[in-house]
Amino acid sequence: MLVSQYDQILVVVSFIVAILASYTALNMAGRVSTSTGTSSWAWLAGGGVAMGIGIWAMHFIGMLAMDISMRLSYDPFLTAISMVISIGASLFALWMVSNTELTMRRLLPGSFIMGMGIVAMHYTGMAALQVEPAIVWKASWVAASIVIALVASFAALWLTFRLRHEAAQVALMRFGAAVLMGIAIAGMHYSGMMAAQFPHQHAMHHHGVDGNWLAVLVSVVAFSILGITLLVSMLDARLQARTSLLASSLAQANRELAQLALHDTLTRLPNRVLLEDRLEQAINKAKHEGTFFALMFMDLDGFKTVNDAYGHDVGDKLLIEVAGRLRQQLKGQYTLARMGGDEFVLLTEVNAPDDAATLAASLVRVIDKPFNIDPYDMMVTLSVGIALYPHDGKNERELMFNADAAMYHTKHTGRNGYHFFQPTMNTLAQTQLQLMNDLWLAAERKEFRLVYQPKFQAPSGPIIGFEALLRWQHPRRGLLTPDVFLPLAEKTGLIVPLGNWVIDEACRQLSEWRALGYLSWSVAVNLSTLQFEQPALVQNILESLRNHGVPAEQLILEVTETTAMSNPDESVRILTELTAAGVQASIDDFGTGYSSLLYLKRLPACELKIDRAFVRELSTDSDDATIVSAIIALAKTLNLKVVAEGVETREQQAFLTQLGCNTLQGYLLGRPVPAEIISAQGDMLCQQQLN
Repeated sequence: MLVSQYDQILVVVSFIVAILASYTALNMAGRVSTSTGTSSWAWLAGGGVAMGIGIWAMHFIGMLAMDISMRLSYDPFLTAISMVISIGASLFALWMVSNTELTMRRLLPGSFIMGMGIVAMHYTGMAALQVEPAIVWKASWVAASIVIALVASFAALWLTFRLRHEAAQVALMRFGAAVLMGIAIAGMHYSGMMAAQFPHQHAMHHHGVDGNWLAVLVSVVAFSILGITLLVSMLDARLQARTSLLASSLAQANRELAQLALHDTLTRLPNRVLLEDRLEQAINKAKHEGTFFALMFMDLDGFKTVNDAYGHDVGDKLLIEVAGRLRQQLKGQYTLARMGGDEFVLLTEVNAPDDAATLAASLVRVIDKPFNIDPYDMMVTLSVGIALYPHDGKNERELMFNADAAMYHTKHTGRNGYHFFQPTMNTLAQTQLQLMNDLWLAAERKEFRLVYQPKFQAPSGPIIGFEALLRWQHPRRGLLTPDVFLPLAEKTGLIVPLGNWVIDEACRQLSEWRALGYLSWSVAVNLSTLQFEQPALVQNILESLRNHGVPAEQLILEVTETTAMSNPDESVRILTELTAAGVQASIDDFGTGYSSLLYLKRLPACELKIDRAFVRELSTDSDDATIVSAIIALAKTLNLKVVAEGVETREQQAFLTQLGCNTLQGYLLGRPVPAEIISAQGDMLCQQQLN
């Protein structure tokens, strides 16, 4: 018998191939288990082939490393069969570890099948050696190689299953496991080789494949296949990780967008959109189960005073505190939403009307306690209106409107309490509902009108311009003043297109008067808070001026002090942009809001307009006279003109002129009239007051 020796370099190469094949197995198991559908089967097939070729290459290189001083050749068919067996065993192993569970009942028979597959691959490959007489096998070493194969297969399957998922923290463990598995596979091979006893004759068969040059070829091919497979797997894993990260970021962004779309940005409570959806669900559930629920419309009493006295920052903090107190009183199934401003709506399941009353009373009590918004202590109260389904409404619109009507009844009867909706309130509620419906159609039907109140140079003329005042020519109720319908317009959002119409109509009328020769007249237009916050405000105003060919300086925009101070920096930016284009700005209702003199100095206004509340009780020794004097002195210091509105008596006219008012406006001098009258009597109006 010949004593076999081994080429040490090829032995080392065989070990490296075994370790690389093991690492490939661990990596491929992760790709198969994290993929689905066709992708999973593709990774299983590709991984099984690469892993099988790697194990077979280790076996073949190990055989080529053997040097027994005789020329060896191999049977191509059996050699190919041994490779097929190796690939089959690898496919089986990958399939097994890609399952979600690997119990001992599956691991033991799986290890046996895989181990016997490796044994079959090894001894089929050995049978491909063409030697005569045949190889003599040592039974003890054959048994040892089989045991090693079975133990190695068990360990390989268990480790591969445990370490199949990609994770940075198991990278070192995965490499260590690959080394152990590679040593085990190589150990099985060389144990099997120890079992082979070769005869002392020369093998004279020259028709087989020559093995002198196969070692390098097989090594290069094996390393190439395993390397390419690993590279593709790692690149795909990285791409999948990035895709997963992007998907996670996108999902988070979608959740945040949904949060913003369905929740109030200040209090984080549900907004109107989410409330309407919850209310629809509650109605459907109540219809199906025959139950009922309560809808409570809540409004803070005195919140406007807080805003005016302390500013909107303090008002916002107060709203957050109110929302927190309200939530503390709630339990069970409910939706507490903020509708905007200081209005809240509660949708809650109740077993009886008494439950709704008890809950409403607790909400009123919890709000009727001092709030500490550092450094201020302040008080507000809560007015609540309650509507019950189905008694007080069959749909979302009726319930909301009736709860709102009940809330206003609470306000009108003393505030700081609650009332259930009653049929006696239905007349007012239905009137308001009909008025709201009519309001949606009023613009389409062209029912809105502008009337113009003249503004006189103190004390009594001439006329220097007009203030455009909105009226609604209702088809049944006649001419309505803004206090009747503007609150509804603000609630429904119609105030924005309505305000844009007012600006455009005022510019059109200015253009008509200019065509009649009245080139010096200006028109003042009031801007609502919602309109002032619109991004397209500046563009809309300049477009109206351009369309009607009106000089920008003949349009005066009146912005209330409260509106201007709600966001001072933004107000300064918008008004600066408008005044840069030539439009004039006026601070309306001055003295009734909360102003910072720093921002007032920065606002690019041309005039201050004294609120009629100070003019009404004006006399030489009154507090109002002191306030008006201070306002006029402040305006002169800031180089601003002063307009006093609400002038109704000769005494007011004389006193305001004496104090230094530049412009007077009021019923004493001229009432609001349609533009047609002004156009028809223009020359006469230029000479005398309009009475």
